[in-house]
Amino acid sequence: MEKRTFGRTGMRVSILGFGCGAVGGLMVRGDPADQERAIGRALDAGVNYFDTAVQYGNGESEKNLGRILAKLKPRDAIVGTKVRLPPGTAPEAAAIAKSLEGSLQRLGMERVDILHFHNPITAAGGGTTLSTRQVLDEMVPAFEALRRQGKVRFLGITATGDTASLQQVIDARVFDSAQVTYNMLNPSAAAALPPDYPAQDYGRLFDHAQAAGVGVIGIRVLAGGALSGSAERHPIASPPPAPIGSANTYEGDLARAQRLAPLVKEGYAASLAEAATRFCITHPAMGTILVGVATPQEFEDALAAVLKGPLPQAALQRLAELQRGFAGEAR
Repeated sequence: MEKRTFGRTGMRVSILGFGCGAVGGLMVRGDPADQERAIGRALDAGVNYFDTAVQYGNGESEKNLGRILAKLKPRDAIVGTKVRLPPGTAPEAAAIAKSLEGSLQRLGMERVDILHFHNPITAAGGGTTLSTRQVLDEMVPAFEALRRQGKVRFLGITATGDTASLQQVIDARVFDSAQVTYNMLNPSAAAALPPDYPAQDYGRLFDHAQAAGVGVIGIRVLAGGALSGSAERHPIASPPPAPIGSANTYEGDLARAQRLAPLVKEGYAASLAEAATRFCITHPAMGTILVGVATPQEFEDALAAVLKGPLPQAALQRLAELQRGFAGEAR
């Protein structure tokens, strides 16, 4: 398993991480034996980053991950979790500390390697979002206090919200990690989008992250499942999630994903999911990617894709041709 240096942290992270989210559902609603089998296989394959959050199953993901890691006792597991403040909650240090304490109890740990701020970030804040000033002036000191207490090693954000605000927060160089939406339907974190491309422009966040020494975690690699190439969902997977930064609807994402089928038909990848996974590890800014899974076999599929390595240049050129066909469509 390839490992990459994660920004300025000095950590070496596996290019494939283990996502414990609710979209795939394995670590929230899966069979305990399947959960243990998948994590054991991941560790054997060299995966060392495990990503969870209190919001995943109202703490179930953290409980299940903690239970399995306590049993398997890996030496080098890197664990990240998140704090999300409810609408109307001020970013008070006490609320953030309380959330982390709950996470640590469920995980059975004294500290986590990365604590990500999970709310969207916008210029003015409001609703579920916090403003850039709230994040930099209030969230960061609260996070730093937890780091001084030894409960957190590194600070991170989930990079959703408006692009200029995300750039500003990353450029401030106070966070060590950023979870960035990046997939074949929306590659704007790495490159400028063509005119009229139907997706939010994430403003080359990779460039900002690299300049600031911020490690990148790729999220929505399969666009919530749309880039699996099939509308069918596993019984324990969540319902189709709202798209982040691409179409207005999951059905819109699925329709565009199906228009990338020539990548498979022309032999560039064995499946659309494989192409999507390999696409995301192609960019050198990427530290690790998270692929939601419902079963141990889905993890095996993601692992097999990563072990094939990045997409070749010819595949990337063909993908660019297909992506240009999205221009002019409404979001």
